[in-house]
Amino acid sequence: MQAKIFYGSTEAESASRSERLSPFDGSVVSTAPVCGAIETQKALEVAKSATKAAKASTLAQRCSWLLDVAQKLRDNREDMALTITKEVGKPIAFSRVEVDRCIETVTLSAETMRTMHGETINTDAMPSGKKTMAFFRREPVGVVAAITPFNFPLNLVAHKLAPALVAGNTVVLKPTPEAPMTSYKFAKYFIESEYAVKDALSVVYGDAEVGSTLVGSDIPRVISFTGSVPVGNIITKSAGIKKVSLELGGNAATFIDRSADLDLAANRCALGAFVNSGQVCISLQRIYVDAAVYDEFAEKMAAETKKLVVGSPYEDETFMGPLIDKESAERATHWVQSAIEEGARAVTEVKCEGTMFYPTVMADVTDDMAIVCEEVFAPIVSLVKVEGFDDAAPRMNNSPYGLQFSIFTNDLSLTQRAIDELEAGGIVINDMPTLRFDIQPYGGVKLSGVGREGPKFAIEEMTEIKSVVIC
Repeated sequence: MQAKIFYGSTEAESASRSERLSPFDGSVVSTAPVCGAIETQKALEVAKSATKAAKASTLAQRCSWLLDVAQKLRDNREDMALTITKEVGKPIAFSRVEVDRCIETVTLSAETMRTMHGETINTDAMPSGKKTMAFFRREPVGVVAAITPFNFPLNLVAHKLAPALVAGNTVVLKPTPEAPMTSYKFAKYFIESEYAVKDALSVVYGDAEVGSTLVGSDIPRVISFTGSVPVGNIITKSAGIKKVSLELGGNAATFIDRSADLDLAANRCALGAFVNSGQVCISLQRIYVDAAVYDEFAEKMAAETKKLVVGSPYEDETFMGPLIDKESAERATHWVQSAIEEGARAVTEVKCEGTMFYPTVMADVTDDMAIVCEEVFAPIVSLVKVEGFDDAAPRMNNSPYGLQFSIFTNDLSLTQRAIDELEAGGIVINDMPTLRFDIQPYGGVKLSGVGREGPKFAIEEMTEIKSVVIC
């Protein structure tokens, strides 16, 4: 399986290629061109040249384009799901879910753009004004640079490509090096569509050199990045005067109130902590449990965790497969060992076999332990005993991150307080903080990022408002 460069609608090769090895068994699953500044600059120039045609295209054409891509995804669902599983080790059942979510994201983008519009303005509302015809409308920014991560190598690409393209922009995509074939196949659906806007989408592969060329160039008017805080910080300092949308790290937390349904909470917390091997920016990492139900919840959480099937990502019943690489598994092992040395205890077996790190529940964790202070990005969750919500809320907020939090309670007053007092981009009531619907605004506060994703909100990020007055 060989991915290729797209300079707009033209496929191309590079002087050398890199291999992608399966995180599950180490076999070669795909190869991709090795790109650098020269290839990236060429892609940017192609995108710039295509902006006039993209802006001139009709909304009907662009919506038909996206809906055609969605149909291609339906027709090739199993192939795309298998490609995701091969490249990043995601269990096949969840890879299929990702394809389905991608179809929804692309479809929602088309449906959303059909109904987005400007507004008329009453310019005579103030004494200094006068009666005119005035309005504003949204216009494409021009070129969007999209940089995406490995954990959702299809749907997170869709969250950037679909809103950007349907709004009339052109895009240069730098997909994660861990899943080049997933992005190549997806991009090919766009480029080969009968409704495609010529040269509107380019794809280049690589890492720091490609990313820095995209970010530092004056051609893109929007940089849309999903990834780590350190890289997000570099982008912010390097981008110059352009729009920057950053979806960065998280340290998701939940509070278990004494009134909560503990069976429900344990079941959903196990899913939220360990789905995708904990490699989700909103993976549940910290669970603050009311002291009155702490021991009972810890037992239920351990029991739910032990039910999870860990194994080959190619088996339908597998819940959790490998981490993305051996270094991630070694880092997870270090997190657990460090916490145990600091006084925590594991209530599930601590087990690591190569890239397979088994789901781990840590109890008796305190706020000063590194395992709750930093983003672990691994299948590890920590239980912290608290004296009610008054004790939990400031400790949940005491984090440099603020992506998503949740609370399990049957106390209506606590629900309102959680909405008001928890400092995060999203609050979930009676479910895991890992819950996300693609139609919603998605993004965080503090170091968790700037801007929002979700089709409507991404389109707003990727358009400019033009104000018009007719006297």
